[in-house]
Amino acid sequence: MAHPDFKKSGLFDTFMLAKTSIVRMVSRIVPPKEIEDIVQETYVRICQIENHDAITHSKSFVMKTARNLALDYVKKAESRLSDSVENDDQYDVDTNEDTLFQQAASNEEFAYFCESVRRLPLQCRRVFVLKKVYGYSQKEIAKELSITQSTVEKHIADGLKRCASYMMQKESELTQATKHNLTTRGIRK
Repeated sequence: MAHPDFKKSGLFDTFMLAKTSIVRMVSRIVPPKEIEDIVQETYVRICQIENHDAITHSKSFVMKTARNLALDYVKKAESRLSDSVENDDQYDVDTNEDTLFQQAASNEEFAYFCESVRRLPLQCRRVFVLKKVYGYSQKEIAKELSITQSTVEKHIADGLKRCASYMMQKESELTQATKHNLTTRGIRK
């Protein structure tokens, strides 16, 4: 429920005037299907504020609230993705292997993958995540981002190439570090 002084505080007017900007900013962070939920949650959060006098820059406050909610959504989505990747019940697992080592290696690979996605250029990352994480079709992505399907295809291909390159680089660095550690311990491999 909105605080009784909500409309008097000017936050309501600020929110209504900034709504288009909020939508535009949030659309750069979350999938299109989530934009309206984040905007509504922003409204709910600012309605619940009790000390309106403490807010000196209302537009900045509203925009930062929306941004934080969008970033929280992304973190939760990454966590859900990580949880689903870590659930290996659906895969045929060799029980003779060291499962603790495999889990650590898998977590490290997933962290490298996430980092490789974070390093993609903004538009490429948005397309790549919509396709690979959320399962959007190329046509849906083109419509949501107002770009051509050809551009979507190029971003996906570029994203795959860049992620693979980053992953191979990390694997090479890890191999070199392992060889170095074995050599310094007097173990030859």
